[in-house]
Amino acid sequence: MNSTASLPSATGGATPLADAVKAVRQFNRFFTRRIGVLDPYLGSTLSLTDVRVLYELAHRDAPVASELARDLGLDGGYLSRILRRFEAAGWMTRSASPKDARQSVLSLTPAGREAFEPLQQRSREQAAELLAPLPPARQQEVVQAMQRIETLLAPPDPAASRAPAAPQVVVLRDPVPGDIGWVVQQHGKIYWREYGWDSRFEALVADIAAQFVRKFQPGWERCWIAELNGERVGSVFVVRKSATTAQLRMLILSPQARGLGLGTRLTDECIAFARAKGYKKMVLWTNSCLTAARGIYAKRGFKLVKSEPYEGFGQQATGETWELKL
Repeated sequence: MNSTASLPSATGGATPLADAVKAVRQFNRFFTRRIGVLDPYLGSTLSLTDVRVLYELAHRDAPVASELARDLGLDGGYLSRILRRFEAAGWMTRSASPKDARQSVLSLTPAGREAFEPLQQRSREQAAELLAPLPPARQQEVVQAMQRIETLLAPPDPAASRAPAAPQVVVLRDPVPGDIGWVVQQHGKIYWREYGWDSRFEALVADIAAQFVRKFQPGWERCWIAELNGERVGSVFVVRKSATTAQLRMLILSPQARGLGLGTRLTDECIAFARAKGYKKMVLWTNSCLTAARGIYAKRGFKLVKSEPYEGFGQQATGETWELKL
């Protein structure tokens, strides 16, 4: 049996999968409350499943029951009972399929569309009410997050799996005008969205970035901008802290670039550069919540030498200092 499928660990503690399951269930409870699934759905006497079936009947061209059952993940008998109710209400008719005599084509009647249209409008209004309190930028973040979840959890397409994967073109380059502003913007956006850090963190990053530009020492310092398929997705900096110590700063990756090994590659570039310049030690400051970055540092031989809780950027956090002997 695949060990990752079991939730408890050998020591009785939670596994990453168990934590993820807990988070998914928590999100499901939150979202179903927010969209009113636990109430009479859309103010009607119909269930969520009834409305989903009505939606498919209204938007598909000549559907058959077997297709609906497959695509909605419904038991055939359960779907048949729903369809019989719709027929009894005068909302749906059946006709012989010209492609397969064993199948019946399902069609909404005018009465069925009359019953469905108010539900569809209420669904639109409900979604608008959910988003309306948010400014446009936040609305787009919600939409993008939903699209990302849908993409990640969608079942694999067998045809796509047979097709050759499009190559991922990764480029690490020196910064050009506009890149430093992008680095600041990414830090502000990502840390606010993922950790709740306020604009004071963005101000801190802006100060660090400005100092790097103003006091840049080309023989001893370096910045890399990572591009994925021509789009900026990451950065990292090496700053001269002293004659013998280099500092790694502002390592960031956009969400779409994670899991590709780019964080490791950027870190390795920093270490190689520092060694080539004759530095004896590399240091960095990070936070305990940045588990992915901390894992990269630990695997590269960095040692945690100081840990200190603090209150900053609107959060309670723990700052950490890591060092690597070169």
